Amino acid sequence: MRQTVRTRPSGSERPLSDAYDTALLDLDGVVYAGGEAIAHAVESLGTARFGGMRLAYVTNNAARTPGTVAEHLTELGVPADAADVITSAQAVARLIAEQVPAGARVLVIGGEGLRVALRERGLVPVESADDAPAAVVQGYGGPSLQWGRFAEASYAVARGVPWFASNTDLTIPSGRGIAPGNGAAVEVVRIAAGAAGADGPQVAGKPLPPMHRETILRTGAERPLVVGDRLDTDIEGAFNGGVDSLLVLTGVTDGAQLVAASPQHRPTYVDADLRGLLTGQPEVTADGECGGWRARADASRGVLELEGEGHAVDGLRALCAAAWAFAGEGGCELDSGKALARLGL
Repeated sequence: MRQTVRTRPSGSERPLSDAYDTALLDLDGVVYAGGEAIAHAVESLGTARFGGMRLAYVTNNAARTPGTVAEHLTELGVPADAADVITSAQAVARLIAEQVPAGARVLVIGGEGLRVALRERGLVPVESADDAPAAVVQGYGGPSLQWGRFAEASYAVARGVPWFASNTDLTIPSGRGIAPGNGAAVEVVRIAAGAAGADGPQVAGKPLPPMHRETILRTGAERPLVVGDRLDTDIEGAFNGGVDSLLVLTGVTDGAQLVAASPQHRPTYVDADLRGLLTGQPEVTADGECGGWRARADASRGVLELEGEGHAVDGLRALCAAAWAFAGEGGCELDSGKALARLGL
C-alpha cells in the first residue's frame, strides 16, 4: 500500500507515552552511547513506564544476548528483562530457520547474541566454512572480532552457501565517536567473495520487514511508537511497517540530514531526547510555523530561510515543514546551513 507523503512533523495534544501503548526503542544513540546512559534517558523511561507505557528495546546490534542487554539496562537504572529486548540476531535466526532444514549448521561471524538466537531456533552454530554449513550469518561482533572470521564467511559465500546478515548498518555510535558497523563488515565479505557475493546477503534487521515482524510477534504491540536516532534504520523501518516514529537528536542524525530527508526517512515526531516521550508535540503548520519560528523555501536563492525565535527544536520542526513540503516525494537540496547555524544545530 502506498504511504502518504509526510510534509511536516505531526503535533500531539497528548503526551506520546499516553497516545501509544508501546515504545519500540533503539538502544545505541537513544538510550546509551558507548555503554553510558544518554542524558535524560533513565528518568524519562522510568516516568513513561510508571505511566503505563510498555518499553521494548529493539536493536540492530546482534553482538549481545537479550539477557546481557537487559542486565546492562538495569545497571544503568532502566529495569528490563530479557523478554523486553528484541535483537536483529533473533530476527535473522527466524529468517534462516524458515529456509534451512531443522537442526542445520550455520556458520556464525559475530558475537554470542547470534549463537544464542540460532540455538533458540534449533540451529547449530559452527565456526568454519569446512563444517558443511547450510547458511552463513554475519552480525556485529564488537571491536575484538578477528579478521580471520571474515575469511571464513568469504570462503562459504564463494562456495554458494546462502548468506544472511543481521543488519547492514555501516556505522555504530560509540562513546568516542562513530565506529564501523556490521554493514562495513558485510562489504568486506562481499568484495572477497567475488561474483558469488555480488547480490549481498538476505538482511533481517531494521529497516526491513523481518525485524518489524519479530518485534510485533514478541511484544504484541497494538499502538507502537518507534523511537530512534537513525533515519535509514529506525525511521525507515517505521515507515515500512506503517507505524509512527519519534526521532531523537542524541545519535547519528543531525539537523541537515533531517531537513533533507526523503519521504521514507521523515519521522512523525522530532524531539531533542527521550523527554519527548513525556510531552505533547507542538503543532507545525503547513506554512512552516512552529513555536516562535517560521521557515520558508526560497527556490530562487536555493536556501531555506528561518525567522523568529524560541526553542531550537521548534525551529528545526519549522525547517522540516518548509523543506519537506518543497521537496515533495524527493529530498530537499536547498541549503539549510545558515538557518541551522542560527539554531545551534
